[in-house]
Parts: sequence; structure tokens; C-alpha cells
Amino acid sequence: MLARVDGMSLEELTKVLSDLDVRAPETGNTVTEPAMMNLMFPLTIDGELCYLRPETGQGSFLNFHKLLAEADNTLPFAVAQVGPAFRNELNPHPRLLRLRQFTMAEVEHFCHPGDKTHQGFPTVSSEVLMLLSADGQRRGEKMRATTVAEAVKQGLVANETLGYYMARIQQYLLKIGIDRKKLRFRQHMANEMAHYACDCWDAECLTSYGWIECVGCADRSSYDLTCFADATGVDYTYESHLPEPKEVEVFVPVIDEQALLEGLKNNNVSMNKQPASKNLQSALKN
Repeated sequence: MLARVDGMSLEELTKVLSDLDVRAPETGNTVTEPAMMNLMFPLTIDGELCYLRPETGQGSFLNFHKLLAEADNTLPFAVAQVGPAFRNELNPHPRLLRLRQFTMAEVEHFCHPGDKTHQGFPTVSSEVLMLLSADGQRRGEKMRATTVAEAVKQGLVANETLGYYMARIQQYLLKIGIDRKKLRFRQHMANEMAHYACDCWDAECLTSYGWIECVGCADRSSYDLTCFADATGVDYTYESHLPEPKEVEVFVPVIDEQALLEGLKNNNVSMNKQPASKNLQSALKN
């Protein structure tokens, strides 16, 4: 049930709390009903409502064209960024978890949607990861050791680029002192998968609080660039030359307005008496 909590609706979560008679562990008091909350941190600037950034990566998406130019207008390329991020945490603690302000480091890797291979993949393909897949969680299975190459080949990890970064994440965490026995990658289940991701794995570390997400690794597709394009009206697409010209035959109907009007007159159709769809059908018949 804990694995499904993030994907529950308000009604489902309310029912679970009621059925299990969930209470505050220290006082035994009943808990309030679940309510929708915005985890982005709000503030006002000159009376206008704004939000502090919840992740550093948005700057990379906003400046996509500038970064693309720096990469000689070629894909793939990656950009790293470190800086403060802010979350409207409901229950902040004076510890490392659930802070309202924290430092975040992110790497955004841009590649062609039709080619998610990675030139560095062979160098990490033999890296062994402890994986807990979404199917394994549903069946109550334990995590299992799998090489990155096997995981990608089996379709467990969506593509080489995602697998490459999962391996590099593990290499980094081990290098800074994380115990290999207390490190795993857990795949997001369908009911908790972000709407923008086609696959997502969390590097989790076993702590005194249990398994805690330390790094997220997701294939975000083109969601962020599409949202910025829709909001700003700026074109965030990337153009590439095809090896061979691609010819596409398209049928585009063109309505002859004069013929349409004459058809309506010849059939004595009154625009005021019949729906437009029937007027059009009469004209087409004529």
C-alpha cells in the first residue's frame, strides 16, 4: 500500500486513513482529511503572484536555444547546473530531509527522440546495479543485481542514455562514500510515474529513516520544452538534416465558397432554418 500512496486520489486516501484508523503516533489523535496542496513556494513581486523554482533544471530548458548554439547546434549535448531550489514542504524538519530550501545539482541531457543511444554506454555497460522494478514491487519481490547492459536489453531500463546516467550516478555515490550494500535503484510504478516521464528510477540509500531517494533519473521526453513553447510562444524545436530527403504526400481539402453559396441557393436552403451541418451537406450533394 505504501508503494501506491503517491498515486491515490483524495477519496482513496481518505478511505484508507479511515479504514486503518490512522492516528498521530504520539498523541493518538485522529488526522485531518487529505487536501490538495501546492508544493511550489509562492511569493509576491509588486503585487503579482510568483513562485520560486522547485528545481534548478528549468533554467536549462528556458535557455535551450542558447545552450544548443554553444553545442554547435548538434545533438546530443548535456548541461549541468547547481543552485538553490525551494519547496513548500508541509512538515519541514531541521534535518537533511524535507527542507524548504536546499541545494540541488542536475544534469539535463538533450538527445534526438529517435536515437537514445549513448556513445559512453560501452564504458559502463558492465556496471552492476541493484534494481527494484515496478513489476517487482507489485509482486512483492526483492531487488536483484543486474548489469546495465542486461537491464537495457531486457527493456527494464528504457534506453542506453538512461542506463548510462544510472551507472554514472552509482559510480559517483560510491566514490563519495555511500555503502554499496545500502544503495539501490527503484523504478517508479505507473501510479507514481510523473506525467512527463516515460521511465524513471530513483537512486535510494538506506538510512535511519528507511530507503530515501537521493538522486532521480528520468527520461522527461520533450515535456518541459513543449510547456515553455506553449507558455511563451517561442519555438523550442530542434531542426536536423535528414540523410535523404523525405517526401510526404498530403491531401488538403479546399472549400470553394462561391460554389457552396450557389449550391445553397439552388437548393433553396435557408441558413436560418437548418443547422450549418445540413447546409453543408446540401451544398456537397449539389
